[in-house]
Amino acid sequence: MTVFSREQKQHKKNEDLKGIFYLETYGCQMNVADSELVVSILNDDGYQQTFDYKQAEIVLINTCAIRDNAEQRIRNRLHVFTHEKKHKNLKVGILGCMAERLKEKLLDEEKSVDLVVGPDAYRRLPQLLTEVKSGKKSVDVALSKSETYDDLLPNRLDNNGVSAFVSIMRGCDNMCAFCVVPFTRGRERSRDPESILNEIKQAINDGYKEITVIGQNVDKYNWKNGKMNFAQLLEKIALLDNAVRVRFSTSYPQDMTDEVLHTIAKYPNICKYIHLPVQSGSTRMLGLMKRGYTREWYMDRIKSIRAIIPDCAISTDMITGFSSEMDADHQETVSLMKWAKFDYSYMFKYSERPNTFAHRNLPDDVPDETKGARLQEIIEIQSQLSLESNQRDVGKVFEVLIEGVSKRSAERLYGRNSQNKVVIFDRHNAAVGDYVQVKVLDCTSATLRGTLVTQSA
Repeated sequence: MTVFSREQKQHKKNEDLKGIFYLETYGCQMNVADSELVVSILNDDGYQQTFDYKQAEIVLINTCAIRDNAEQRIRNRLHVFTHEKKHKNLKVGILGCMAERLKEKLLDEEKSVDLVVGPDAYRRLPQLLTEVKSGKKSVDVALSKSETYDDLLPNRLDNNGVSAFVSIMRGCDNMCAFCVVPFTRGRERSRDPESILNEIKQAINDGYKEITVIGQNVDKYNWKNGKMNFAQLLEKIALLDNAVRVRFSTSYPQDMTDEVLHTIAKYPNICKYIHLPVQSGSTRMLGLMKRGYTREWYMDRIKSIRAIIPDCAISTDMITGFSSEMDADHQETVSLMKWAKFDYSYMFKYSERPNTFAHRNLPDDVPDETKGARLQEIIEIQSQLSLESNQRDVGKVFEVLIEGVSKRSAERLYGRNSQNKVVIFDRHNAAVGDYVQVKVLDCTSATLRGTLVTQSA
């Protein structure tokens, strides 16, 4: 297996320069990890990255297609680069999920786009860029049943050396009715565990203090038909260095096992936080959404988390206004939120996505005004639940990994505790990347505010 060291990358970078590229990333953590692979691939081929698009010869946008507003943001951003093309010979490429969803159609809809590349074709970027520079328009959106990029070492975008994202699998087989991901990222496949561990070891050697392993559904990680499952992989990662935190995202209610929960409880460096999307509290709606579980199943998973990991924080995703949602369904969502007492939630109005099962078979028949009103109601409920959760932390001392300087004051720092809650505190002599002990003195619904007690070893 070939894994390039940072020294080898730098040597390649200093060879004859093929071009200067600028890369913007939209969407989820998987897109961040993919962008790091793209940078690595292009650096190795003699391209140099810039963080100022005005200095670039090539602009690449790694896109999200999960909701319509995500795609509209990207189309609006393209207007800027279209204007820039009027003044110089700039090439523009669309990468990722939006590229996969629209394929060649993007070239017709967005005349400024020269290159369209899906998430399984990044190895071909150097070849495709050569074609583009010769004046051709290039497209490669072929999905793979085997590509995991497991022989590539990413070029980390977090230059502070705090948090590193490591992909353990690609694609999704769940086929939820509303979701475009299986069509943009292809079938589920797990990555070689040795390549995962090697990448994490390299990140730790580079000074990263926290590793987040990611996949569309990490609970379905399955190497060689049961040779290694997610709980076993998680344990191996935790054992690499007990001073390095381990997180993961995202879990799926139907697939999360008690074995995973016991592994989290066993190792102090595995963060006590689980993101467990429910989408609706109504069993009827979950059936229409093709989620594969019931309200009762989901509640059982929450009960298991609370019993096995009592100090675990839980967040979720919610969708309002899915096809035929009635007020009774919405009230079941409300009651589930109040029962589960989520620490925080990501909440959205239903946005119909082309070619999904729902788009083909279910009417988008809930008025937008009703969707909005229901969304506002659950946002207000979650705000209160988050406040109550944070109030329970006042007076406690947490270990916090410092991630940066507060936007409001250079004299304050922020970081997250094991439960993934943001903690803000006075700087003193602490620095980004340090582990510190912070006593919580006050809170809002969004953050904990405290004072530094001691700095961890």
